Amino acid sequence: MKGQTSSTTTIAFVCVTTLFFAWGFITALVDPLVAAVKGIFTLTDVQAQLAAFAFFIAYGVCSFPAASLLARLKSIPTILIALCTMIVGCLVMLAAANLAIFTLVLIGLFILASGITILQVAANPLAAALGDPRYSHFRLTLSQTFNSLGTFLAPLIGAHLFLEGVEVKPGTVVTEAVRQQALGGIDSAYLWICGLIALLALFFFFSRSVVTRAAPPSTAEARGSLGTMIADAFSSRWALFGALAIFLYVGAEVAIGTQMALFLNNDAIWGQSNAPFSVPLLGFAMGSDGVPGVSLQEAGKAVAFYWGGAMVGRAIGSVLLGFVRAWILLALFTAIAAGMCAFVVVVGGVDAGFVALAIGLFNSIMFPVIFTLTLERSTASQEATSGLLCTAIIGGAILPLLVGLVSEANGYAFALIVPAACYVALCLFAIAAGRARVAKREGEAAAISMH
Repeated sequence: MKGQTSSTTTIAFVCVTTLFFAWGFITALVDPLVAAVKGIFTLTDVQAQLAAFAFFIAYGVCSFPAASLLARLKSIPTILIALCTMIVGCLVMLAAANLAIFTLVLIGLFILASGITILQVAANPLAAALGDPRYSHFRLTLSQTFNSLGTFLAPLIGAHLFLEGVEVKPGTVVTEAVRQQALGGIDSAYLWICGLIALLALFFFFSRSVVTRAAPPSTAEARGSLGTMIADAFSSRWALFGALAIFLYVGAEVAIGTQMALFLNNDAIWGQSNAPFSVPLLGFAMGSDGVPGVSLQEAGKAVAFYWGGAMVGRAIGSVLLGFVRAWILLALFTAIAAGMCAFVVVVGGVDAGFVALAIGLFNSIMFPVIFTLTLERSTASQEATSGLLCTAIIGGAILPLLVGLVSEANGYAFALIVPAACYVALCLFAIAAGRARVAKREGEAAAISMH
């Protein structure tokens, strides 16, 4: 009987881990999409960043309602609702690609991200609960590895489908043939995603009893109304500090990622250089088209290494956290990231492209460490604090617009001054957390600390 229970738990965990991969892939697909819509619809930097805005604003709108939904319906029904919402978002994206309407792209991305928000709220604690509590950190890290794999693959595939022949440099024109090809790539990508999500939904529907049996019964009770939960979150100074930190971190990470292809394609960085193709793995992934310099499509593929750095950094960070206190590691990583952004702003050139890609390596541990540091110090309930922190992911909607404004006025390299300021503020947050009193044990914060 014990072996059968263990097998059931393993199957359930594998099912949930597929969800981590799915939302990582879909989220990172926004990066090449921003570059694509800029060329397809002839947009300014700020207008193109509306794609990121439409996606990440969903976290601000849906996080607390998703937590309330989870409290009422429990994990599996909530996951099914999330997947169905994502399917609707994909269908709107298909309509947007076929009708070539940018407004529909924004609506589709918002609906898709709303489903992902609900999915994250339900899947994170479920992954932690599926097995021995002593290994909850390991299970979340393993699931997060597949999430990172999705974020690594998405720019490669998205750039291949969305950016062939698309150029956005001043004076270039996107022909109708290239435009239709890019729209066809968007159509193909979201058609496949829609089909795969539908399969996941069917899989979860028919295996719901397996997952339900494997998950331990919840002992948590809903703590009042949605308004009460929000008021509880806002009553804690550290919940508010943590929310600001999440806002700045996600905003910086997303702003860099969504601008990265445009930044690397710029003539002042890699646009007229073949240097990246001499780097073995990077050059192979980018796949030179034989034309001197880095095209927008080749730059879009290079963005995978920004997210791949986060995947590698997360593995290294997991080991380092066993020896170094979390706030110290966060202070170190944020200080290095700020310095790297400053290098790009001040020095620029070909080297700045490599430095910018490497920032992902130091982004890696920021979200889970900020999350756990905040949960440990917040005087609000864990549910309320978590809901506020997830809402703060709205930074991924706001700060990219600011970076777009700065890049339009001063260039892509100078625009990294905004993420640099965010990382400096996060370094100060880490130092303050190291001096603050811990209100909860670390183990209490583990179950929902992974992004």
